[in-house]
Amino acid sequence: MKQTILIILSLLWISCYSQTKKKFNLDFEEYNENNELPKGWFKWGDYEVEVDTVHAKLGKASGKIISKKTHNSFGGIAYSIPANYEGKSIRLEGFMKIENIQNGFSGLLLRIDDKNNQVLAFENMQSQKIHGTKDWQKYSISLPYPKSAETIFVAGLITGSGEAWFDNFVLTIDGKDIQTLKEKEKPIFNANLDKEFDLGSKIEFPELNNNIIVNLDLLGKVWGFLKYHHPEIAKGNYNWDYELFRFLPIYLEGKTTLERDNLLLEWIKKIGVIEKCLQCESTDEEAFIKPDMSWFDSFNISLKLKNELKNIYQNRRQGESFYIGYNNSNRLAFLNENRYIMMSYPDKGFRLLGLYRYWNMIHYFFPYKYLIDKNWNDILREYIPKIINAKNELEYELTFIRLMGDINDTHVSYSIGFNKVNDKRGVFFPSFRVKFIEDKLVVTDHYNPELKNASKVESGDIITSINKKSVESILDSIKPYYPASNETTRLRDISRDILRSPKKEITIEFISAGKKEEHSIPLYKKDSLNMYWHNWEGKSYKFLKNDVGYVTLKFIKKEDIPIIKETFKNTKGIIIDIRNYPSTFVPFLLGSYFVSDNTPFVKFSTGNINNPGEFIFKNGDEIPKPTKTYKGKLVVLVNEFSQSQSEFTAMAFRAGNNTTIIGSTTAGADGNVMTILLPGGLRTRFSGMGVYYPDGTETQRVGIVPDIEIKPTVKGVKEGKDELLEKAIEIINE
Repeated sequence: MKQTILIILSLLWISCYSQTKKKFNLDFEEYNENNELPKGWFKWGDYEVEVDTVHAKLGKASGKIISKKTHNSFGGIAYSIPANYEGKSIRLEGFMKIENIQNGFSGLLLRIDDKNNQVLAFENMQSQKIHGTKDWQKYSISLPYPKSAETIFVAGLITGSGEAWFDNFVLTIDGKDIQTLKEKEKPIFNANLDKEFDLGSKIEFPELNNNIIVNLDLLGKVWGFLKYHHPEIAKGNYNWDYELFRFLPIYLEGKTTLERDNLLLEWIKKIGVIEKCLQCESTDEEAFIKPDMSWFDSFNISLKLKNELKNIYQNRRQGESFYIGYNNSNRLAFLNENRYIMMSYPDKGFRLLGLYRYWNMIHYFFPYKYLIDKNWNDILREYIPKIINAKNELEYELTFIRLMGDINDTHVSYSIGFNKVNDKRGVFFPSFRVKFIEDKLVVTDHYNPELKNASKVESGDIITSINKKSVESILDSIKPYYPASNETTRLRDISRDILRSPKKEITIEFISAGKKEEHSIPLYKKDSLNMYWHNWEGKSYKFLKNDVGYVTLKFIKKEDIPIIKETFKNTKGIIIDIRNYPSTFVPFLLGSYFVSDNTPFVKFSTGNINNPGEFIFKNGDEIPKPTKTYKGKLVVLVNEFSQSQSEFTAMAFRAGNNTTIIGSTTAGADGNVMTILLPGGLRTRFSGMGVYYPDGTETQRVGIVPDIEIKPTVKGVKEGKDELLEKAIEIINE
């Protein structure tokens, strides 16, 4: 009998084991003695990572991270899983052991990306501030599971210095272990099967002349119009990038305007028959921005071609499509765009493709196109010769940065993929901060006090030249390569880079205590400087005097808000500092403390996916009625470092009963962003939603206009004063 029971139990164990056989090496047990990492795991960040067979919670192996860094760095041991599953929530559990974690934290990480490598959901336990030395403990983190998930990343990580071990990760979706979950079947699109031009466009351009440039201008606009309107392209039946490469050689052979137009008509006919659209609505008469099809009349195109384009527009695709849809937050997003990351310097065909892609994305989906200084319809023609004739990778990247600057939007970014530009600017920085004050480049403070003597400068010193070039001449040459909504913000961004260099030393001339001086000063890599104060552990609030409270949003946490309300309830005034980017979203939770009733403070303009180029106003948000209203004064501090969420938050506080906003021009870029991927691995973005005050007053490019303008002065910097803060206290005490 005992033998029979043992046999049955053995068979059951074997059966259960076979059913739960792991697909992913989340317990770190699969490894090769000759490999540094467990199978499937990879290094994230700067620190050393390895498999450890001495310290393990369960089994025989764990993942280990080792760091001797002290600032601005992180290290992780990570694993990537295709998000081929359905569900509403995702949870990561795992064991962690840490030893002497200092100047940072340790935690589990869970991150979910879409197909464009855009982060949809993220958690890394930073708020738990786990540091020091702790034996094995089990931790868990949970997130909503986005419907557009493409890749799931799980990881262990640390910042600062120390060592950490991770073991036995378990990933579940809706409570079910991913090791046993059935994968969903994904639709197969013809567009994704087209690989003909993966290695190059094979396009040879003739010498450009005005006629060819005009025709390429028209082609770019027709190509983009079809991409976002033709139902067959919307279904994913065509790789529209590669269809451009198939058509371009034929199109370039057209000699006359009539030949050109006939070639376009034949191309359109091959795409497929346009069926009558019964749901396509006319542009709303009340639309804030209407689609701009004026280019139909700008190229002397034939009546037949114009009518065909109008027919496509009247029977355009409706709803989400292969190239445009909604992200997990129900906001418009570009889909299925390949940034051809292996082509660091794309050939001429791919460079032109990138230009076409960018122009059309802005043309149909940028809510502030009407605020661009230039006429956007002229931009494509201006940049066609520049992008085709770009001589090298650096020139290609710089051409795109200038183009991106032409939309006058501070939300534009170029930190990812613009490798040659970043190489040119260098990886070495000064040990002090500079800022343009009273039209002068002024030293404002030092990142690392221990490096102050080596820097040779004091706060308030004015830098006049860098490597024998005057600051004014440097500004003239680099301004076009710093996209911004306004000049103040452009100078903000330039000040971060103007002393940056690929060399470890630069020579500066400066005025200190009324005397001209010249010195060579050392530069340092970011990870050796306290440039961003990531590991702040102080409180976000304090008393300045017994009757004045101060709150900085840079380090505020959600749990601080009820404490702030209670602590400062009897004060004469509260100062909220938003000369930063808030660490927590507070417009409603904290904003409600300063109103006495439901109070509208914003409205939005959003794009119409069914009619690209149309933007309509929708009802904005309200500050909710509070249980108790603050009776004192509120003073809000803003400047050029107040951007996006900071500006939105300032708008919410402005709705308060007794609010005064002081400071200077903010960044003028509010609202959510849309990401653009471009050939060569380039990644950028722009403001994807319009943000306005309830009466329609604009914030884009203008920023949050302070009630009282106060700017820092050189004299104030020398004296170590915070002149905005001093003015805020004065206002409260009036």
